[in-house]
Amino acid sequence: MNSRYLNLVLLVIISVSAPLWADSDSIQQRIGALEASSGGRIGVSAVDTFSNRRIAYRENELFPLCSTSKVMGVAAILKKSMTDKQLLQQKIRYTQHMVDASEYAPITQRYVKQGMTVEQLCAAALTYSDNNALNLLMKILGGPETVTDFARSIGDELFTLNRWEPALNSAIPGDKRDTSTPAAMEKSLQRLVLSDKALATSQRLQLQNWLIKNTTGDARIRAGVPKTWQVGDKTGTCGYGSTNDIGIIWPSAGCSPIVVAIYFTQKKLGASSREDIIASVTQLLVKEFSKKNPCIREH
Repeated sequence: MNSRYLNLVLLVIISVSAPLWADSDSIQQRIGALEASSGGRIGVSAVDTFSNRRIAYRENELFPLCSTSKVMGVAAILKKSMTDKQLLQQKIRYTQHMVDASEYAPITQRYVKQGMTVEQLCAAALTYSDNNALNLLMKILGGPETVTDFARSIGDELFTLNRWEPALNSAIPGDKRDTSTPAAMEKSLQRLVLSDKALATSQRLQLQNWLIKNTTGDARIRAGVPKTWQVGDKTGTCGYGSTNDIGIIWPSAGCSPIVVAIYFTQKKLGASSREDIIASVTQLLVKEFSKKNPCIREH
């Protein structure tokens, strides 16, 4: 065997035996490898606001919103509260039937007799993903279409909410109802939480505080960053194993925040949710951003 042929054989062996996520792979290749192993479809849009560097994968494809839609619903209420100063303290009454029909109401089910304020409903919708809370908020606004109208008013042309809870969670492959793209959600989240372009400062900070207090995301974005970092996020879980999380990541020591929208869905009815996919994508994003952001790299 001549040396040229031997070198060629060695090159083939090295290529075949190289790790799936070799350091030379692009971030898109690494997410693609994760997607291939998952049996589903991953969508990612993330930006490091320090450098405005953006990482994207299937960012312009539609994905089921699931409960990430609650961010837009609550934001629409906060916008309304800017002119209706009594709105957040308004007491809302509802029935046990409404609680039961929503299928998931861990907070509102406790207060059927006394009712809840609009502010409490907002907190329940974001921090516990209470479906009945979102329905009651949408009733105040005028229905799902008014949440879509609010999205349009802040420059989001792709967010579309068509149905109430729990119907909006069907997530049927190819169904455009109750969908958006990772890119649109990432930009809207940044606009809502990190700028005063959509909400006044007090409303924006209130939204931010509710997201930070979220109780449903410990195994998703939060699991992909150091425990000392702060995360404000909203999860979504619905049909066909759809598993989502959108959030703001604040690294320690005053680093600029990272805005992330990660969506995952599958084609099999009854497929299990995959929180590990969200955590793994987050880890990949942070590692990639750290290469050009010394503030992240040092922490």
